[in-house]
Amino acid sequence: MGSGRNDVKFILFSSTMKVYQSEIQLKSFSRGFHLITSTILEALPEIRHIQTGQLQVFIKHTSASLTINENADPTVRVDFESHFNQMVPEDAPYYIHTYEGPDDMPAHLKSSLLGSSVQIPITRGRLNLGTWQGIYLCEHRNNVPGRKLVLTAFGV
Repeated sequence: MGSGRNDVKFILFSSTMKVYQSEIQLKSFSRGFHLITSTILEALPEIRHIQTGQLQVFIKHTSASLTINENADPTVRVDFESHFNQMVPEDAPYYIHTYEGPDDMPAHLKSSLLGSSVQIPITRGRLNLGTWQGIYLCEHRNNVPGRKLVLTAFGV
């Protein structure tokens, strides 16, 4: 009798690991949550050569972050920004790190809450995201140049 789960298992018969890495500079984004899945896929087309593996996306900044969430309705991204601004306000009287502007310390806190990287499975040469999932750049500062990402895809 089955366990009620729909498990998919892949057995690897190759010892030839492929690794592709690219560092990209994103265009400058306004403060908020921005869908960047297609930008990542365009920057690392070698993903299609991996049957089973992982993509790691890492952001090289301490005041922006990455997350995976809703890719269809843009109001989700607006609500994320509104909520994070309520949760981590600017000009809190206890902030000491304030010499880079009122958005700087909150940006560091928001970045730590969400994280600096995401990992996505690669299956049959494609990102194995859910139907409604996409990769977000979470820009927590008001005025910054484009952010740098390191994209690393590996697998067989």
